[in-house]
Amino acid sequence: MLKILVVEDHALVREGLLTTLKALGPETETYGASDANEAIGILEQGDVDMVVLDLMLPGTKGQTFLPVLRRRFPTVPVVILSALDDADTVSKVMKAGASGFVSKAGSSADLLDALRAVLEGEIYLPPKLRELANRSETAHAEGKPLAQRFGLTPGQARVLELLTEGRSNRQIAELLGLTEGTVKIHVSAIIKAMGVTNRSEAALMASRKRR
Repeated sequence: MLKILVVEDHALVREGLLTTLKALGPETETYGASDANEAIGILEQGDVDMVVLDLMLPGTKGQTFLPVLRRRFPTVPVVILSALDDADTVSKVMKAGASGFVSKAGSSADLLDALRAVLEGEIYLPPKLRELANRSETAHAEGKPLAQRFGLTPGQARVLELLTEGRSNRQIAELLGLTEGTVKIHVSAIIKAMGVTNRSEAALMASRKRR
């Protein structure tokens, strides 16, 4: 028996979703909840296999409720269904642990495809939303400080800064109070982290990223 919980505050929408989910097969059992508290009560009572969650709930919003579900019921996948399908929203909920995202502008077939994919262990995003989420992640990454983007330590970041000024290892060592051997280790780590082949390319990339 497949048990699916739909958390949606609008009764007509919820009832429509519960009817749609019957298309997953005769062994599908559906439950409906209008808010977070009611959903928690149902989840605590039985073995729910999946949650379909609307982001725009009254009281505890879906974006706030999703982390609660992931923490309290970590084995139950959550598929988000929302009219908010902008890049930032999609990216945030997927990072928060959603197993899938379906826009309310989509069709019943889209929802069923998403649920089937998630039930098979996949992470589901329609192609258009996947592209939007990727763009959002790229934009966020580009807005981060250079050291954070490449996972550099504070010491490596200082060495990279001096590399962009054209300093030699000896000069960097003197300015930072390090040995040349330590500077070489930092430079090697920087080259590896940035995915370049030498110090000149690292310095050039850093200079371009700061513009």
